[in-house]
Amino acid sequence: MEKIIFHIDVNSAYLSWSALEKLHNGSDTDLRAIPAIIGGDMAKRHGVVLAKSLPAKACGIVTGEPIVNAIRKCPHLTIEQPDHQLYHRRSRELMALLADICPDIEQVSVDECYMDYSPISSRYPSALYAADQIRERVLQELGFTVNVGISDRKVLAKMASDFKKPNLVHTLYSYEIQEKMWPLPVSSLFMCGRSSVETLRMLEIITIGDLARTDKNIIAAHLKSHGILLWEYANGMDDSEVTTVQAEAKGIGNSTTLSQDAADAQTAHRALLSLAESVSRRLRDSGQNASMISTEIKYNTFRKVSHQTTLPTPTSHTDTIYRTACLLFDEIWDGTPVRLLGIRSSRLSSGEEPVQLSLFDLPTAESSDVSATAPSSPHPSSRKQTQLDNALDAIRRRYGADAVIRGSLLPPKKP
Repeated sequence: MEKIIFHIDVNSAYLSWSALEKLHNGSDTDLRAIPAIIGGDMAKRHGVVLAKSLPAKACGIVTGEPIVNAIRKCPHLTIEQPDHQLYHRRSRELMALLADICPDIEQVSVDECYMDYSPISSRYPSALYAADQIRERVLQELGFTVNVGISDRKVLAKMASDFKKPNLVHTLYSYEIQEKMWPLPVSSLFMCGRSSVETLRMLEIITIGDLARTDKNIIAAHLKSHGILLWEYANGMDDSEVTTVQAEAKGIGNSTTLSQDAADAQTAHRALLSLAESVSRRLRDSGQNASMISTEIKYNTFRKVSHQTTLPTPTSHTDTIYRTACLLFDEIWDGTPVRLLGIRSSRLSSGEEPVQLSLFDLPTAESSDVSATAPSSPHPSSRKQTQLDNALDAIRRRYGADAVIRGSLLPPKKP
């Protein structure tokens, strides 16, 4: 049987999930039906657009633009702040439903995945019918819509799912690219960003077809290896398979775009604590420890800086990773408002390997509780921290990720 791949993508995931939550809590307004975005604080007019409704898109609002620009385009815009705990819960529900249909899925982000249709092909009269059944089941059981792209190549399945939205199924097989993909502007091509679009425009390459028909050596001369990748994608070339089992990680990290710029260290430290919990939990789930931690900052000027350090002892402890990330942040932050923060762990080793203890790992009388203010030492008591992490992991596995939330991560009470 010919390889067939589905790409399943939630339509405006953040906004759809927030809209459903508000309706569930008694709201009379569906954010999806009005000009609305997920982003920063309307009163302070900070942050960027993370997701938008179709009416907001009709006003010219685009994902990633500053909130203040969006308000200029649509003065009556409704703005909701993101709820990442809600989004991760919804993502887990979606992936569990899809895995029940076919276990051969590759999740690539919180709201999208690839599925290998081959193992379930005998259950359905056609791939198009199966994709439509998946789309309908997600809507009926979870309440939100998805687009499904179908192809014999992963990149083409991704492109197909980006065709007309919402709640639709599209095909883009290799033999269909000249008809369906080549007439599109080159900006529609997967992995073709603004800088690449501008370079191609100077070469008078306007459509994906123009790119596909151009000598790839000319493209490579201007865009190097990335240009060759774009040329291959424009010609439907992609031999990658749906990877259902992730390769051994060389590093585990997480980053977040803040709903509004962090102008003080305390706000940044609170975001770093949430990231540290995510990274450390993933390390423990994979049975690994990290010997190197790095902190990444993107300022509201879009300038990026990062700093890393080697730990004296490999760890997966939340407290150690958090404290180290805060110390690194304090060393490199220049006071400019921060738009994005990230923590990455690397130099991973098996959690079963013996480690050399340091003096800081000896038990102390100090509490291992984590505060929202960065302490002076990144090394808590190892034994107590292990007990705390294991207890929290056990509770969350049994009752859900939101069963235990640190007090410092709770939203401030409204006056």
